[in-house]
Amino acid sequence: MTSSKRQGRPLDVHRKVECQTGFHRLAEGSVLYRCEGTVVLATASVDDSVPRFLEGTGQGWLTAEYQMHPRANPHRRERRDGRKGELSGRAREIERLIGRALRAAVDMDRLGERTIQVDCDVLEADGGTRTASITAGWIALALAAHRMFANGQLKGPILRDQVAAISVGHVDGQLALDLCYAEDSTARVDMNVVGTAKGHVVEVQGTAEGVAVPRGDVDSMLDLALAGIASLCNVQNAALQEAGVKLDRILKGATQ
Repeated sequence: MTSSKRQGRPLDVHRKVECQTGFHRLAEGSVLYRCEGTVVLATASVDDSVPRFLEGTGQGWLTAEYQMHPRANPHRRERRDGRKGELSGRAREIERLIGRALRAAVDMDRLGERTIQVDCDVLEADGGTRTASITAGWIALALAAHRMFANGQLKGPILRDQVAAISVGHVDGQLALDLCYAEDSTARVDMNVVGTAKGHVVEVQGTAEGVAVPRGDVDSMLDLALAGIASLCNVQNAALQEAGVKLDRILKGATQ
């Protein structure tokens, strides 16, 4: 693997992450999440209503939207998605993934008949935008949950666990964590893994490009991804602590 792709980063280490919580002043929770060349603004907004199919059930809902900024591409400006016609299939698929991933973190019964809308806007893209959106989205979600609890809107914590995501690939004959675009575009396998701080798996997306890979390689990729997710959960925790939010005050069961 060429140094221009990894820039000296070890194969089993994710890119450096920087978080600026509270970046969006109006949302109940927000974070500007920078993973080197990939930058995502994630916000979590709370609405005191639910979709019609949940009305009267006492349960809440979480949904997500994903959007690329027109100049997220380093080479040229792209047309804003959805400006003419329907939102692209790629954006639809990614926002559904984000919604599924973050719903796994929430006890909908404790949320009550409220909807949390997580918006992920990719400002700069260098691979891993969907995984960065999930990891950033959880931080925004946690901040919103903390605010609702502090304001007396919730009787207790609604979050089951931390959720984060990362890519792992089979590149140049080696396994590599957290692929940038240059690696992603040439990977034999590019796998996106969503998991929890407890080491549980929420979702796995992966395809071999042309040539099948041995089962052992897939198992090793999953192990590498879960190790990366554990590290990203530490990053999430540090971001919350910097914002004055203690993890044991927002996770279900931690205060009981």
